[in-house]
Amino acid sequence: MPALADDTSLAGIFPSYLDLRWHLDPVFATAQGLTEHDGRLGDYSEESVRLHMVALKSLAGSLEALEPDSIDDEIDRTALLNDVRVTVQRFTIEQPHVTDPGFWLNHVLEGLYHLLALTDRPHEHRARSARARLEAVPQFFELAKATLADCPQVFVDTALSVVGGGQLLLDQVSEQLAPKSEPGFQDTVAQAKASLASFGRYLGDDLRRSANGEFAIGEDAFNFRLHYEHALRDTAPELWRYGTNLVEEVEQDLVRLGKEIDPSVKWPQLVDRLRAEHPGANELVGAYGRQMARARKFVEAEKLVAIPRGPLDVIETPAFLKPLMPFAAYQPPGAFSADRTGRFFVTPPDRDTDPAVSERILRDHCVHELASTALHEGYPGHHLQFLTALAQPRLVRRVVGTPLTIEGWALYCEEMMGEEGFYGREERFFQRVHLMWRAVRIVLDVGLHTRGMTFHEAVQMLVDRVHFDRHNAEAEVRRYCGTPGYQLCYAVGRREFRALREAYKAARGSAYSLRGFHDAALAYGGLPVSLIKWGMGLGE
Repeated sequence: MPALADDTSLAGIFPSYLDLRWHLDPVFATAQGLTEHDGRLGDYSEESVRLHMVALKSLAGSLEALEPDSIDDEIDRTALLNDVRVTVQRFTIEQPHVTDPGFWLNHVLEGLYHLLALTDRPHEHRARSARARLEAVPQFFELAKATLADCPQVFVDTALSVVGGGQLLLDQVSEQLAPKSEPGFQDTVAQAKASLASFGRYLGDDLRRSANGEFAIGEDAFNFRLHYEHALRDTAPELWRYGTNLVEEVEQDLVRLGKEIDPSVKWPQLVDRLRAEHPGANELVGAYGRQMARARKFVEAEKLVAIPRGPLDVIETPAFLKPLMPFAAYQPPGAFSADRTGRFFVTPPDRDTDPAVSERILRDHCVHELASTALHEGYPGHHLQFLTALAQPRLVRRVVGTPLTIEGWALYCEEMMGEEGFYGREERFFQRVHLMWRAVRIVLDVGLHTRGMTFHEAVQMLVDRVHFDRHNAEAEVRRYCGTPGYQLCYAVGRREFRALREAYKAARGSAYSLRGFHDAALAYGGLPVSLIKWGMGLGE
């Protein structure tokens, strides 16, 4: 494990933090564009985790004792210190490496996926690194079996659903990353596949029978995340009330907007009818690509925010990723990667999919929803925000961030673009449908983890209030159970950005411009909105 640096300035401490972070999670280092950890998997044994937490606590002590020279240093110090605190809390209190088999599965599969997907490093290096990670897989899963205990059934079921996609990914590694001159690579792949299959049997037999853990982290741990991960003053009960009120507010908007389109039906029936209007499977990728281009052109023409350099590729999800990305997903460029290309993966139904199933999948890509999804993921949403963060000279702002800011910015952009005239009538209606979904997420996030809400109650709420297909609702709630404090970030982050804009507007007076606000806020990357407010001179 790396030693801490003697330099106790922020510039000296941050490299020590990065060394610890990469050592604890080498897969994250790969995703961020670094290459020196590409052949490693993490060590999440009890002793290794203990040593990493000791080192992080020591680093936190150094940060607490630091006396920053400027407001910018104080902001970055606070963000970094909170990030360290959340990591320590996660591994000592929540302990996903003990309670969640998906933690182990995702580490392996993401580690191999990044070697397949990141073409900014030579094939020979990726092949050599893939072999090293594959060789580590059997021991890694044996350590997982020795570590996992008291797992919630929902975590076991979620992990089981990933095993099949993992086998497909290993097939792709075998085909695409086999070194030309090294014998034994296919044997290494075969051993990794056998180990994955064995782990799947362990999940389905031993672990599923003994699953008795509680997925809820409890109100104290939940409030810890709110305060330190997101820098929010709200507590769980306050956000429960906010989410409940927002659901009712958006419901009224949907009733009003629905009547403008067709007063003869209720808004859920209108949603159901309009979702029949969707691209065909072969047209889906192109349809998203055109909406991405439309959104970028609008942002540029209206001068809403500076657009940094960095292409966004809209592509069909590779076969090995489709079980892991059944809808669509954005992959940002790494903070340390020379390649600034973002990728938006779209997953159309396969040609041999049953027509009824294919239609159900395509209904989630309604033509009236594509615009808000495209701008959320691309311009001015995630891709633009990530590119802007990666261009910042202050390294902390390129690496450290909270989903409250990242997801909150993208949802704020969905609404802001409507205010600026981007949407047609039906698109504006579906933007509110999406906001309803995010409002319900606040209630479910708080409810599942602090108020005793059951899995089935959460599923039923998605079915009743957002009118999800039950199968999709179950998949959603499984994810919510394993990501406490994340799902509320969309709508609460939107609230925070709207309030920040109003404070900035009041402070600037006649000098206010929307472009000025956006450029000023994005200069802080993904740091919590309350720290952005402080840095912009608008109070704490």
